Amino acid sequence: MAEISAKLVQELRQKTGAGMMDCKKALKENDGSIEAATDWLRKKGIAKADKASSRVAAEGLVENYIQPDGKVGVIIEVNCQTDFVARNEAFKALVKTLAKQAANADSVEALLAQPYIENSSVTVDEAIKQTTATLGENIQVRRFVTFAPASTPGIVDSYIHTGGRVGVLVELGSKTEDTTGKEEFQGLAKNIAMQVAACPNVEYVNIGQIPAEFVQKEKEIEMGKDDLGKKPENIREKIVQGRIDKRLKEITLLDQPYIRDQSISVEDLVKQVKSQVGDEIEVNRFVRYVLGEGIDKQEVSFAEEVAAQMGK
Repeated sequence: MAEISAKLVQELRQKTGAGMMDCKKALKENDGSIEAATDWLRKKGIAKADKASSRVAAEGLVENYIQPDGKVGVIIEVNCQTDFVARNEAFKALVKTLAKQAANADSVEALLAQPYIENSSVTVDEAIKQTTATLGENIQVRRFVTFAPASTPGIVDSYIHTGGRVGVLVELGSKTEDTTGKEEFQGLAKNIAMQVAACPNVEYVNIGQIPAEFVQKEKEIEMGKDDLGKKPENIREKIVQGRIDKRLKEITLLDQPYIRDQSISVEDLVKQVKSQVGDEIEVNRFVRYVLGEGIDKQEVSFAEEVAAQMGK
């Protein structure tokens, strides 16, 4: 049996939100495998299916850039060490410029190698290092995504929430180019972006996008739960299917209640706008960034942050 270290137990606790002893037992039962232990805890009803509890805060900003015609959009996360720097105007200006510049890069590495658009005599990497020297903190471009509708007419829009801690990028498509300039279509893009920001568990546009392997794994987990052990096979199948259907709807955008009118779904909202513009509309894709998700942040007291900023 693999050694169950305190670090392994802590990692499982962060991922599942389960108690220490439950995590230790789950790891022992599954030879130290985080993935198998997670499934074991879910079967026991101890762990939740979502990953919200694994999100550890880190400082910085999530920022966006939308090209004026809506044909290109970027969402980017840039990290720093403290909230002091995240609120600094020089840091904010840097992140805003990086979001715009990332529209012409296909990776973080490519972005860092480009001439900086605010000063072409230095690269982006050098510009970041200059800001690092000025502000006294490590600054890193963690990730970014660029959307640009290609195969069909469409637009990209974005929404940034809670002072740059949550950001969403959305791409909508239509059949005709005329539709992309209509107020109703553009309003829908903004409302969809806000909807995704409000739905942390949403991962797919619709059920058809969910991989078959994911569905099969969910079925195996549900079939293995203790509360179904004594039920007849045909009853178990019906219960499991009901649970799976509910689970899949929880992670699909179009099945969510619309945040501005809970009496309709997001799919209903899209149908309403289709009728208004007289054209087909598709939500092609989206991405949702939460600042610092998955990053382990060193705990620093408020007094230590102040001292660091004052150079003590």
